[in-house]
Amino acid sequence: MKRIIFFLFVFFLVFGLALAEKEGKWNQEKGTHFIIYYHNASRPFISKLLEKAEEYYNSIADDLGFRRFDFWLWDKRAKIFVYDNALAYQASTGQPAWSLGCARAEDKIIDTYVDAEGFSEGVLPHEMAHIIFRELVGFHNKAIPLWLDEGVASYEQKDKYSNVNAIIYSAIRDKSFMTLESLFKFSLNHNLSNKSVELFYCESYSIVDFLIKNYGRDRFVLFCQNLRDKKNFEKALISSYPFNNVGEFAKAWQKDFRHE
Repeated sequence: MKRIIFFLFVFFLVFGLALAEKEGKWNQEKGTHFIIYYHNASRPFISKLLEKAEEYYNSIADDLGFRRFDFWLWDKRAKIFVYDNALAYQASTGQPAWSLGCARAEDKIIDTYVDAEGFSEGVLPHEMAHIIFRELVGFHNKAIPLWLDEGVASYEQKDKYSNVNAIIYSAIRDKSFMTLESLFKFSLNHNLSNKSVELFYCESYSIVDFLIKNYGRDRFVLFCQNLRDKKNFEKALISSYPFNNVGEFAKAWQKDFRHE
């Protein structure tokens, strides 16, 4: 047991020193909730990115009703690492060529690179929402289904999902619509078609939108707190909303989007 504890101590010490060394080689731009690390990116680019990140933080907190949970101040600020180019980003993070950015949620770190097209408008708010949501409900909470995690993150990309009902109606017509039961079992993997992935995200967005639109932000915050405390999806649901079970919830959601 002592050997294990010693090994863990050495591991985290080395990891911490490595991270400190990495951060020491970067330029820094500090905001209220963020510290941006960069090498050769222009100051105007970094300043604009910091401004966008702060705007998103405030809008996400308002959107989800998390305004009173100010997680990201002082030494708890999130970190954004901006690599000089896509190759440097991929080499350091191990991300594929199509990736514009990624997050290490539990560490509150977001990685991207200079001129990653669409990062500020789409990837940044999506990844920030993941982190903010997980901080409230718990990073290792097994009661959180993938559709809820992705639905919350996608809720911060409303422009992207403005046509969500048309996509869902099309899925109903061609019998590819995913029931809530199917969404609970859904797993993102490389073998899925783009259409299946798009539908999963659209339906996930639709459910979160349904909850917030019809029952308000305060009720959604209560739901998240119950998920954190009860660590059981159905118990958290019926403690927060007027449903007796997940089946009633599924019917209410489908009835809602069919009437829009």
